[in-house]
Amino acid sequence: MAGGLLAMTVCLLLWACSFEGYKFNGASIDYTKTKTIQINDFPIRSAYVWSPMGPIFNNKLRDLFVTQTKLTQVKRNADLKIEGEITRYDQRNKSVSADGYSAQTELTMTVNVRFTNNVNHSQDFERQFTASTTYDTTQSLSSVQEELVTQMSNDIADQIFNATMANW
Repeated sequence: MAGGLLAMTVCLLLWACSFEGYKFNGASIDYTKTKTIQINDFPIRSAYVWSPMGPIFNNKLRDLFVTQTKLTQVKRNADLKIEGEITRYDQRNKSVSADGYSAQTELTMTVNVRFTNNVNHSQDFERQFTASTTYDTTQSLSSVQEELVTQMSNDIADQIFNATMANW
């Protein structure tokens, strides 16, 4: 009986926290004041361009906010606004094998973000977010590029979400 009462109390507390707009995913949003978000497309402004990178990143970022918040995405005049550009996408040799050839290559992606909180402008910022991953040089970039860009896009989207929604 006491165990059931405890379980019911925990469930009620979790529901109350979620109802007030606070979630256990790191987001702390007061939905009575903040209802909308505008996420603009991030164009690619890096020297090296792989054209699918833009849509992959833009979709990952939007999807994260759709699945992790109750904010309505709008085209303009939002309570929160996220915009920016992909400023860096490049690769470099990461390690060299015993025979002197490259063994691993590091792929890096950097995104510049401007965040505007029209409810509380003290939280506005402009910041860069970066993710890197490595792959064996025995593989061609074209054979692993989509998977690696998806991984880096997920990582950067998570960084942006935490910086904007959890004030980390």
